Amino acid sequence: MADADTNYDIAVVGAGPAGIMAAIQASNLGLKVVLLEKNKQLGKKFLLTGGGRCNITNAEFSAEGGSASGGNLRDLVKNYNNGEFLFHAFSVFGPKETIAFFEKLGIKTKIENNPSASSGQANRVFPAELDADEVLEVLKKYLIKNKVKILYSSEVTEIKISKNKIKKIVLTNPSTDSGQAREITAKSYILATGGKSYPATGSDGFGYKLAEKLGHTIVAPLPALTAIKLKDNFVKNLQAISLKDARINVFENNKKIFSEDGDIIFTHFGVSGPAVLNASSKIVSLLDKKEVKTCIDIFPLLNQEQLLNGLEDEFKKYARQTIKNVLSSFVSERLAEVLLDIIKIDKSKMANSLSKIEKFALVKILKNFEITPEETLGWDTAMVTKGGVSLKEIDHKTMKSKIIDDLFFAGEIIDVDGKTGGFNLQTCWTTGYLAGQS
Repeated sequence: MADADTNYDIAVVGAGPAGIMAAIQASNLGLKVVLLEKNKQLGKKFLLTGGGRCNITNAEFSAEGGSASGGNLRDLVKNYNNGEFLFHAFSVFGPKETIAFFEKLGIKTKIENNPSASSGQANRVFPAELDADEVLEVLKKYLIKNKVKILYSSEVTEIKISKNKIKKIVLTNPSTDSGQAREITAKSYILATGGKSYPATGSDGFGYKLAEKLGHTIVAPLPALTAIKLKDNFVKNLQAISLKDARINVFENNKKIFSEDGDIIFTHFGVSGPAVLNASSKIVSLLDKKEVKTCIDIFPLLNQEQLLNGLEDEFKKYARQTIKNVLSSFVSERLAEVLLDIIKIDKSKMANSLSKIEKFALVKILKNFEITPEETLGWDTAMVTKGGVSLKEIDHKTMKSKIIDDLFFAGEIIDVDGKTGGFNLQTCWTTGYLAGQS
């Protein structure tokens, strides 16, 4: 027979950052909470954040207005796909409130503030002294202090519903029940099971199957914040070359549909770096469209005329040098060779002998260096998931399901994803807080 575990106010499925925050906030209100985790530890994926340093959030707010300022919220939501859904949630618990929460727990924070840095790399918030392991330990102690019951090695096998309400959830917990199933009942339930990224941490998309069985629509999950493999043969000659403050432009039928600024790093298989990571989910969703073109603007702060003038000044200054040598003062030598090969200019040609057409071709490729994405590196390296439970079926003010009366959602399971730089952890803290509060 199954072991009954009843009389909980809240049952939270998934002990990542969203589930932990939901359990903390619900228990802060004096509610009896059980936190269910299929791994043998809390926050396995959380330990990877910020390269193990724990990029808690991004300080996207001003000193005057705080995160509750409408203008600042508009700036904040621009860093997300479907960010408008979180507008109200951020007004309740945004980056400023997150920082205050952690400092109240004794975790001092620091802002790595570099206004000139690429998008998502400025204003990243880290613990001043601790790493992800130590932050997680502080959160665990707080859960225990609040008398949250934590069940490890507890995987949900079934959710039973009756009249648009969850009747009970069934899980296996061999560590405490000798392999027997355990039934959990509560007044309300929160699904915070994560997405599909880094499946080795337990984030394998199982939560989508649970939500779908409950009647929810799942927007097809795609890997996000991941490097991109290129078809282009020239990439093998560019490994380890970095482009500072470049821009990725994506065109459809010769019309720009989006762009992303930031550093770009060439690898042995393709491209990575903040700009690529932030653009990856949009690029992968367009891979099947033949009329889509992806280009790198190596000098986004200069228009074509300004770039041409700069090049001509160098050509005059070093008239007796080869075009490869002169161009290597603008970009790396290996990249200069690749670009000249593409536009079919002899690398040994003297700078003062370039024709007007060749100069324009050089400017064009520096502003529109076309690359050909083939695929992302997939779920094993993707930092987050694009897609998830449809936002049309979730109340944005409470995170409550519009289909199941006693169900709430929090974290990566919902169809919101952000840029690199602490934005996705902020989604977890925000939605977890709101679900636990509601």
